[in-house]
Amino acid sequence: MNGSVAVLLADIVLIVHVLIAAFNALSLPVIWAGAWLRWPFVRNPWFRFTHVGLMGFVLAETLLGYMCPLTVWEDRLRMAAGQDGTGGGFIGYWLGRLLFFDCAAWKFIAVYGAFFALILLSLWWVPVRLRRR
Repeated sequence: MNGSVAVLLADIVLIVHVLIAAFNALSLPVIWAGAWLRWPFVRNPWFRFTHVGLMGFVLAETLLGYMCPLTVWEDRLRMAAGQDGTGGGFIGYWLGRLLFFDCAAWKFIAVYGAFFALILLSLWWVPVRLRRR
């Protein structure tokens, strides 16, 4: 694979990774604000169950000690391009700094677990509306 193509693909994977992380982090306050402001989309089952599923996946992989598949994929693409895996370009450097933290695993587990518990509680506080036909 051409090095510049591998870097481009790695940057695309990183952008998708950041967007998923932003969705996970920002959806809960949007749900709470949306419930207060009566936004109907915050009760959409696709939106809510996608949020629960993605955050549950993040918590599970952290509990099991696995690396995120998107991180692994990005690192492999960067290595194929001759980079050290940390993102050598502008996009890789800045988005990588936004997404990745050097922290003890138990702290990630505690934060992700508490956040996931709040997401589950929000299913009760702001219930999903299922349409009946």
